[in-house]
Amino acid sequence: MTAVPLSALPPGMPSGTDLDVPLASRAAGSNGFGAALERALETAGDALRRADGAERAFAAHRGGLQEMVVERAHADVVLSLASAAASRTAQSVSTILGMQV
Repeated sequence: MTAVPLSALPPGMPSGTDLDVPLASRAAGSNGFGAALERALETAGDALRRADGAERAFAAHRGGLQEMVVERAHADVVLSLASAAASRTAQSVSTILGMQV
């Protein structure tokens, strides 16, 4: 799995001339929140596929127990992080939608 450092994630607010670009154009770019979310989901999917492959290899007597346990633990951590991020995002959206304008 390739982890993306926090410094590589796009900033929350655009700066400079980015404010003049329509929101739809910014969202379509590779630096938007949607792109970061897609990369995170792909990373989680890759971790799950590797863990599944390690389990299958162990069951077929081609892989080791240690490799299988490490891959499964790695996938569990990724799923835990994804679950926490989804929960916090849902709470944030709920709070924003509940605000009076």
